Amino acid sequence: MTPPAEETSRPLARRELLALGFSVALVPLNSTMLAVALPAIGHELVVAPAALTPWLVTSYLLVGIALQGPAGKLGDGIGHARALSLGQAVFATGAALGYFGHALWPLVGARGLMAAGGAAMVPSAMALVRVRLPPAARPKALGMFGAVMGFAAAVGPLLGGELATRMGWRALFVVNAPIVLLAALLGSRGEKTPRRPMKLDVVGSLLLAVSLSLLVVGTRAPRIGAVLGVLGAALLIVFVSWERRATDPVIDPAMFRARPFTASALTIGLQNLAMYALLFELPIVLARVTGATAAMTGRALVAMTLASVVGSLLGGRATGRFGARAVAVFGGALGAVGAALLVFWPLASSSDVIPGLVLLGAGMGLASPAAQTSALNAVRADQSGMAAGVSSTARYLGGAVGVAVVATLLADGDMLSRHRLGASLFAGAMCLSALASLGLPRRTPP
Repeated sequence: MTPPAEETSRPLARRELLALGFSVALVPLNSTMLAVALPAIGHELVVAPAALTPWLVTSYLLVGIALQGPAGKLGDGIGHARALSLGQAVFATGAALGYFGHALWPLVGARGLMAAGGAAMVPSAMALVRVRLPPAARPKALGMFGAVMGFAAAVGPLLGGELATRMGWRALFVVNAPIVLLAALLGSRGEKTPRRPMKLDVVGSLLLAVSLSLLVVGTRAPRIGAVLGVLGAALLIVFVSWERRATDPVIDPAMFRARPFTASALTIGLQNLAMYALLFELPIVLARVTGATAAMTGRALVAMTLASVVGSLLGGRATGRFGARAVAVFGGALGAVGAALLVFWPLASSSDVIPGLVLLGAGMGLASPAAQTSALNAVRADQSGMAAGVSSTARYLGGAVGVAVVATLLADGDMLSRHRLGASLFAGAMCLSALASLGLPRRTPP
């Protein structure tokens, strides 16, 4: 059987890997960077900052979740390099429109375009690693991606605060221009893979987008959350039924028959549930229990992020040497120990949570390249974008579920006891991720 054209093309050069790293960094950077500028934006647009959160922050998340799968499928059809370039162009257009936005709705539209561009860039970058690098080199590249995305998410609030204070909130859109330009210049030039005949699955794409959006919104709407959640789950079942009969599905259900692929999605979703839940919970708990300031809480959370960055780099190398299963299981167990420390460790100041957070971040960082590599290796080369889209969707959904769990836990009761209960649940999620990782392959293909 002749391999797909992209699989036989030359390997990615270092400058191309650097370009992919810049592209994937833009998505988490713009997810966290804008939050600190909401008061300034609200003041200029005469909109309450609290009202801006669902429109500028949540909508960015929703568009990203809804389009990951279809964007990955698009890359499989038109070529991942083309899809990446298209995503960069859409993202840059959204950033430019955001700079010139003088009202709420144009700004919301600009953020939506940025999220759509990001939804194309991340799966395309991961898919290029799958089809343009040999199996032994993929874990290192994906480990680098994880480190870059973690660092970008951590530095986003710091960069956003400095830019908004010194140059105004519009600078948060301008700063994307040199990054996109550099990624485009460093990226692949003159090598475009053949297009693959593809029938656009409009019905499947709409069902997927609406069902996932309802599930995410349901986690943030306390009054009608249950109704939206049930409706979203019902539409998701309809989506699966439709995809089984579709001639060219946006997400092929047959991929989940491969145990490593399903295990990878579960590992990614469960670990992101724990991480995003803690990112949402700790600022509230530390402020009320220990009186910690935002800066003190920020330093504690940065410790987890930095540990995750280091873990991702080490995890990429360790996966190639010891195999995906051993590394991911160890990472999940290490993260579970970190979450368990939050249950039993005395909580008198913000620094008391740092040991547990460091172990949790390091464990997640170690496991991420192993899980991502396993998902991509488990599918055909012409399904690389689709597989990468599913992995990204699992990451987003895990985070959304984690935030919903925390919102329910902190609704009432003693804050400290609720925190310990939550940490117990997060430790359980990490244990389940370690169990799910047993479905990953023992060795990376040579």
